[in-house]
Amino acid sequence: MSLQGMNYLKKKLNTRRSRVEMRYNQYAMKHKDFDVSLTIPNQMKMNYKSILGWCAKGVDSLADRLVFREFANDNFEVKEIFDANNPDVFFDSAVLSALIASCSFVYISKGEDDMPRLQVIEASNATGIIDPITGILTEGYAVLERDDRGQPLVEAYFAPEQTFYYYADKSKKNFSIANPTGYPLLVPIIHRPDAVRPFGRSRITRSGMYFQRYAKRTLERADVTAEFYSFPQKYVTGLSQDADPMETWKATVSSMLQFTKDDEGDKPVLGQFTTPSMSPFTEQLKTAAAGFAGETGLTLDDLGFVSENPSSVEAIKASHENLRLAGRKAQRSLGSGFLNVAFIAACLRDSYPYNRYQFNETIPKWEPLFEADASMLSLIGDGAIKLNQAIEGFVDEDTIRDLTGVKGAGNNG
Repeated sequence: MSLQGMNYLKKKLNTRRSRVEMRYNQYAMKHKDFDVSLTIPNQMKMNYKSILGWCAKGVDSLADRLVFREFANDNFEVKEIFDANNPDVFFDSAVLSALIASCSFVYISKGEDDMPRLQVIEASNATGIIDPITGILTEGYAVLERDDRGQPLVEAYFAPEQTFYYYADKSKKNFSIANPTGYPLLVPIIHRPDAVRPFGRSRITRSGMYFQRYAKRTLERADVTAEFYSFPQKYVTGLSQDADPMETWKATVSSMLQFTKDDEGDKPVLGQFTTPSMSPFTEQLKTAAAGFAGETGLTLDDLGFVSENPSSVEAIKASHENLRLAGRKAQRSLGSGFLNVAFIAACLRDSYPYNRYQFNETIPKWEPLFEADASMLSLIGDGAIKLNQAIEGFVDEDTIRDLTGVKGAGNNG
């Protein structure tokens, strides 16, 4: 397959970077939605801007449950590579970036003692051409460093046989390093890939962004209405034309107002406009929350609408069935990416181009999506006893740990 080249990949990255940055802004609660309000005056809009973190909640609710444990059947001793690269931060960073932007990238380079270094690069700074069969890039491009204005300072082009480095500072010389692996040293970690979108799909969907925007508009309208709710508008009719003008603020906050009859014996009539109700806004907000919860597999409890609390882990799992299924799917797709990282990192460490099929027996293992409580442990224990009575040795320590996440005293994994 002929390579497209660095210029093609730079253009490809530039066309998609804005969409990735928009989702990062949504996650950081810094995105400014287009204002479509027809009723709130322009001078008041900026004073009542609402901020809502539902998109961040939708990402974190899944990311916090995706805890990578280990590689089973580690025949190539890739565990030592990840242990040398701060795994507690590395895996969480790669998973979170992939859920926000649909994918993240791992840049692999040689460090001290020829131990590979692993660096997570967000999708706004890297791209490539992907092999749909293996999920590995055929060529890649990444911006390794940018200045304060977002302009590239250090760029890298990843080819199967070499990695090329380019500096914006002309005083520094561009250079290249030989690549013994036969694969680009840039590996994608992809969330929910398919044939149409090989680089996956973001956890922050268009539907989720719509429901959040709808809720933010509701909060803004409710905030403006609350001002009139706190200080109802009043009126006076029948005042004499010769009466002194009434100070608006005094009429609003004063506990006693005095009015006298005019020369003809007429007296003013006091009144108050009907106070607007806040109930419609509460119902609108709950409707938006229900739509967002259905889109992301959450419940209304997760979004702050408290109802009866579940009493057990099983009840929580039942109410989060869609979230559990999304987590299992994410474990499969992200685990494949981490296995590709392990494969190429092992090739670089050993300076030998292994074949991808040699890593088929190495299996990524994840902690359970829901932690087990005492009731669940008891049920699993009873089930394990019965299964082992029917088929001896059917359930062992590793099986129990996969189900519960609890490491037994004899399990050294």
